[in-house]
Amino acid sequence: MSRSTTEELQHATVEQLMAVIGAPDDESVAEAADAAVRALDERLRAEAAA
Repeated sequence: MSRSTTEELQHATVEQLMAVIGAPDDESVAEAADAAVRALDERLRAEAAA
């Protein structure tokens, strides 16, 4: 993912998780959601450590 704000990462994560709900058997959708969650987790950990 490109450098985004925390809020943008939060919105992207919600959108990706909603996509999983709409296409629960689509592996590429699941992988995109996983990437969004990981990016948000990384950002939140970095902010907490700062």
